[in-house]
Amino acid sequence: MVTDYDLLIIGAGIHGAACAQAASAKGYKVLVLEQFEKPGLVTSSKSSKLIHGGLRYLESGQFKLVRECLEERHYLLKNAPALVKLVPFHIPVYKNTFRSALIIRIGLIIYSLFSRKSFSSVPKRKWKDLDGLNTKNLKTVFKYYDAQTDDQKLTAAVMSSAEKLGAVLHTNTTFDKADCTNDVCTVDFTQNKTLKSITTKLIINTAGPWVNPVLKKIHPQPEALDIELVLGTHIIINGQLTRGIYYLEAPQDQRAVFAMPWKNKIMIGTTETLYNDTPEKVTSPEADINYLLDVYNTYFSQKKSISDIEESFSGLRILPKATGSAFSRPRDTIIHHDITKTPRVFTLYGGKLTAHRATAEQLMKTIQPFIPAATRDIDTRKIKLTD
Repeated sequence: MVTDYDLLIIGAGIHGAACAQAASAKGYKVLVLEQFEKPGLVTSSKSSKLIHGGLRYLESGQFKLVRECLEERHYLLKNAPALVKLVPFHIPVYKNTFRSALIIRIGLIIYSLFSRKSFSSVPKRKWKDLDGLNTKNLKTVFKYYDAQTDDQKLTAAVMSSAEKLGAVLHTNTTFDKADCTNDVCTVDFTQNKTLKSITTKLIINTAGPWVNPVLKKIHPQPEALDIELVLGTHIIINGQLTRGIYYLEAPQDQRAVFAMPWKNKIMIGTTETLYNDTPEKVTSPEADINYLLDVYNTYFSQKKSISDIEESFSGLRILPKATGSAFSRPRDTIIHHDITKTPRVFTLYGGKLTAHRATAEQLMKTIQPFIPAATRDIDTRKIKLTD
């Protein structure tokens, strides 16, 4: 059946942009709908700005995820040098640190094997140069390398590359509804107050925290996964860190918190707090702000107060509903497909900023039986991204 588009992608965050890039690279006709004025303005601009494997994921045995992310970091450093920069990370270990120096060293050995970047210990004589890091009861400081990015600019760059490959992006656009059969979906949306309708072979739902509300607008309504929204808060304070990023163990609950240089300020994040309201109402809770400030003040001699906070922001990540703390749960991305009710709809739950390209590649493999053969095959691992 002839349709207006092969794929309709809902949401132009990092994963929507990556899916548009991957599909366009294979010659498919792609339309992306984005409710805000630019790609990546909400969830994809509220991350910790890191392109990394996730050293802490080794602790919960997520070796495949770490390896994949580090491989993707390699491609991004090569293809987007203006957007992704390698940065030194420091891990201070104290007498009362929950994770011993031996455990951290073993983790770094595994991480360095995956990343092909070595790690080291900072000599004690150089501790005084570490941005006022508290040296009382300090046993050792490890140094390794990961990468940092501007997440919104990276999202925009991926979307721009998709458009150069032929994808069409509609911003300021609201997805209204879709009626799907076994062969096609008819989609209604509103762009700049104008009602429009198109047909598409597939719908790809990459709406982030809005994924399940989007599914409710599709008929027949696909089964939705039971999820939880987790709020991640960051604060930006005055001051500077000149030696790189600090990987800190929060004294309150042993979670990982980063203190990093960001646009001539200091950014501290993130928290992981269960969120029960609508995505539109996200704010930075006072408790989360105080938590991050306490972590920073535990580790650095120049104490900061609420008056030093210049900005705070919070984003939502999606996790499958489960027991236990959000911090310890798996971070695997789920490509959900209700083949019985709506075989033409695929939904992406979760996803890592670092692994966006690999996730899009996996999606293309998953949807292949439902669309015609690709007319070209541009390798997304080799596409250059510019600021």
